[in-house]
Order: sequence, then C-alpha cells, then structure tokens
Amino acid sequence: MNDLTKRDVIPTQELLIRLERNKMSMLRLSRKLSSYTCEPNNKSCFEKLYDLKQDFKDFAQRQNQLMGLLNKNISIEENLGDEVRKHLKSFKKLESAMAAYLLDTKRYY
Repeated sequence: MNDLTKRDVIPTQELLIRLERNKMSMLRLSRKLSSYTCEPNNKSCFEKLYDLKQDFKDFAQRQNQLMGLLNKNISIEENLGDEVRKHLKSFKKLESAMAAYLLDTKRYY
C-alpha cells in the first residue's frame, strides 16, 4: 500500500515542476511578444499577435486552475493527469505558434 502512494506522489510533483517551468517559459514568451522587435508589420501579423495573446491568456488561466488542483490533491487522479498531459501538449502547440509568428515578423526586417 505504501508503494502505491509513493508512486502517485512522484508524478504529481513532476507534473507540478513541469507546469512551473512552462509558466516561466510563458512569461518569457509573453515579454518577448510585448517587445518592439516583435511588432506586427501587416494585417496578418496583427491577427496572429491578437490570437497569440488570447491563447496566452487562456493558457495561463487553465494553468493556474490545474496547479491549484494539483496543489490541493496530494495524489493525482487519472483524469487530472490526462488533463495536465493535454495541457502540456497545448504548451508545445502554443510554443510552435509563437515561433511561427516570430519567423513571420523577422521576415520583414
């Protein structure tokens, strides 16, 4: 019985660490979006920037919800683990969308 609880705690802590790292990365990317080097140059870039900012807000809200749930529950439920994994995948998608936007804006310099 003790082994089962130990196995449950470790993945929860690992997921919390990953979420914290993603949070820091999101803050860096958000600051980069606000910098003058990432200013949009055309209508397409303005639309992408708006979408990215909305996606960042949605991601941050969902991240805060998940971290709150993980902090409350010492052992992770299977469905919550799936939610966190989906959230981590959405981070990768958001990160690649940010990279595509940066490549689009750099093209005009």
